[in-house]
Amino acid sequence: APPARAPSPTEAKLSLFQVFALLVVTTAGFSWLNQRFIRLPDHIALLLMGLGAAVALVLVEWMVPWLWPVAAVEAMLRRIDFEATLMQGVLAFLLFAAAITIDWHELKRRSLAIALLATIGVALSAVLVAGMLYAVAGAAGLPLSFAWCLVFGALIAPTDPIAVSAALEHVPLPDRLRVDVMGESLFNDGVGVVLFGLALSMATGDGDTGIAVAALDVLVEIAGALALGIAAGFAATYAFRKIDDYSVEVLISLALAMGGYALADAIGVSGPITVVASGVLIGNLGAPRAMSERTRAYFYGFWRLIDDLLNASLFVLLGLEVLVLHLQPAPLLFGLIAVPVVLIARSATVAATLATLGGWLRFDRGAGVVLTWSAVRGAISAALALSVPYGGERELILAATYAVILFSSIVQGLTLERVIRRTTVMSPNAEPPMAAADAQPPPAENK
Repeated sequence: APPARAPSPTEAKLSLFQVFALLVVTTAGFSWLNQRFIRLPDHIALLLMGLGAAVALVLVEWMVPWLWPVAAVEAMLRRIDFEATLMQGVLAFLLFAAAITIDWHELKRRSLAIALLATIGVALSAVLVAGMLYAVAGAAGLPLSFAWCLVFGALIAPTDPIAVSAALEHVPLPDRLRVDVMGESLFNDGVGVVLFGLALSMATGDGDTGIAVAALDVLVEIAGALALGIAAGFAATYAFRKIDDYSVEVLISLALAMGGYALADAIGVSGPITVVASGVLIGNLGAPRAMSERTRAYFYGFWRLIDDLLNASLFVLLGLEVLVLHLQPAPLLFGLIAVPVVLIARSATVAATLATLGGWLRFDRGAGVVLTWSAVRGAISAALALSVPYGGERELILAATYAVILFSSIVQGLTLERVIRRTTVMSPNAEPPMAAADAQPPPAENK
């Protein structure tokens, strides 16, 4: 069980609405400070400010213990429930907002590379991370079984589409390489969530499924999610064709993201892949062919705003969540070990994929380096780690997860553009994702 902490009299009086209001106010203040004075990429600045706030709270509690600031914030974080909020809430919106910007024609041309990276690549990376961590942890005297190392490998192997999208927002990549990076991040998280569930069942002894049956379950979840997402996307496109009212059509897109994710979860298929499939279809068929120009402007503007607001709040919350770690020397050591292990596993997986597909597909110069260094982890990995049951393994896995998240988000995120400029050919005409959303709504016109 988690260590008991003193309750905060102030926290007991706060409603859930007030807790979320406090988070939004904090996010708005941090965002203004960054735009006015710091000028870092938003996601990195907000994550650092969240971490800074967490450190400041610890210092205040150390100097004035009767204020209980850390206990109060921890209690409020538990009220929000980061894992449930992300996996059963905002993830649907963020994935849909990213998916509607993907070019279907490029995605189709790169489907083999994306499919291999997002499926076999994730599984291979998870196994490599587990094997290396098990060997190194054993040598360092850290008691962690291979099954629990595999749990960590499964939750850290997929790149986070939220963090990747934020890192690439202002980086002008060649179109083909951008599709490879974004396409993989959109699809591999769904695969990673499924693999994490299987690994956790094996580690806790709740599942005795064989490898062949487990692989079949994964394929069924993915295929079912794709079918559901495509069917829902076509239904929404048909609805768009029959009306010309931007408020109703935006509402339908909102229902598509929420309803598709909820239905997928209810019938046992992957919610993330369902939302991505429907989002890609709407972005390439529903919006350009079934919406008026005015509706498209509002549609992309709405989803750009949703993406920015939720991303900002999520990175602040991610920084504050470090308060739940209560780190000891062993978890800190395990976290330091995990960072190079994850990078090595990612590099090996990418190299194997490019070598396998080199005879069939063309890759941009420096694709291996970019695919490795742009593999940013973020909120999804943190949410999965926070869902691990309480016990000795949980503290080690949480510490390793946050170490990789902080390194990839801050170090890789800040140096990504420099790495891209030195290793690949930049696209002079490249535009950041969702550029269409920045346009002002033109005069109304009929479909």
